[in-house]
Amino acid sequence: MADFMTLPNAPSFALSRATIPAICLPDANGFAAREGLVSTDIVVTDGKIGAILPAGTAPTALPAADMRDGMVWPSFTDMHTHIDKGHIWERRRNPDGTFMGALENVMADRQANWSAEDVAARMEFSLKSAYAHGTGLLRTHIDSLPPQHDISFEVFSDMRARWAGRVELQAVALFAIDMIFEPFFDDLIALLKRHNGLVGGVTQMLPDLDARLDRLFQAAGDNGLDIDLHVDETEDREVLTLSRIAEAKLRNGYEGSVTVGHCCSLARQDEETAKRTIDLVAEAGLSVVSLPMCNMYLQDRHQGRTPRWRGVTLFKELAAAGVKTAVASDNTRDPFYAYGDLDPVEVIREAVRILQLDHPLDDTARIVTRTPAEILGRGERGMIAAGGPADLVLFSARRWSEFLSRPQADRIVMRNGMGIDRSLPDYRELDPLMDK
Repeated sequence: MADFMTLPNAPSFALSRATIPAICLPDANGFAAREGLVSTDIVVTDGKIGAILPAGTAPTALPAADMRDGMVWPSFTDMHTHIDKGHIWERRRNPDGTFMGALENVMADRQANWSAEDVAARMEFSLKSAYAHGTGLLRTHIDSLPPQHDISFEVFSDMRARWAGRVELQAVALFAIDMIFEPFFDDLIALLKRHNGLVGGVTQMLPDLDARLDRLFQAAGDNGLDIDLHVDETEDREVLTLSRIAEAKLRNGYEGSVTVGHCCSLARQDEETAKRTIDLVAEAGLSVVSLPMCNMYLQDRHQGRTPRWRGVTLFKELAAAGVKTAVASDNTRDPFYAYGDLDPVEVIREAVRILQLDHPLDDTARIVTRTPAEILGRGERGMIAAGGPADLVLFSARRWSEFLSRPQADRIVMRNGMGIDRSLPDYRELDPLMDK
């Protein structure tokens, strides 16, 4: 397969014999699908998708790059990340790999090191990686305990402007819900309105949880803000705030978007409780994002003992109930997850294994493309459609077995019909931050 330097240098050209996941087409009628994959010719004109045609039917006068049945995907959506805390592992590790160890070490690092310059450098490194891997839309949660919320959201807004046209960015304020009745919360809402952010938070089984959720939903509704929460990230089956969130959305008549991440303890419930909760989530119209790599890393970790479960939510059952479901990177190289590179190809490969999203694989591509883009209100970014930008990721892999068996390091990332330089940033760039 040709590298990015040998794509046709012309205003109009064809990607011939290209294999597209049918789920990423607005209309796959007329294309014969095999494992949810269809064979096409893609016409690119002036940086946009000119047409999507059956394979072998593109105008012969056009210059063409022969994909030889290689896959073409839309740019990725990574809908749950933490680029404000990424890449601190080398200066603040998590010695025992536990959830509490992660909380404690991130807090210590934040208090000691998170200046605007430090956060900006690590965000920039993260975005360079995401862009090189093919991500076009990314949502990050931002640690928002005072005074960090003012520092990090200013940095984020600068990053959003600097990366416009390469990676579209959204940000969610992450804070403990037990602070919601403090004056800080009003200040946080004002900050989110200034920076066009989302209300987030970590839900906990508190005696007055319903009152706290009502306050959150009312503030979000009054200020036109969407919601994205960290929910039930634990193996403790006694912790199940997910149903209370769904009830709060319905009770408050909230009409914005509500996303819930993790939802690990749902998988620890008995069948009746799980079904009742899933039905309520579907009724309330919540969207669920699973973070399979981080959750498998943290959940059920006990010293000297092999984990007994995978740590993830009831993904298939939620999807079967009509709930919008997606997967994402979550943390990268910090105390919550020691690894990762904001590469949605790695995420989907691992998700297929951890969540057993195969047999069949027909619609699997949606979980890092179409569905997360829809959840984030940018549905067009998860599709390959005539008239849309030619923001594509090209693979030599032709079928699912080939795609899932290798990391796809030879992929080509196209933006506006042109291949980008996919060079990843060198970790040595971060060395000055690690010497603190």
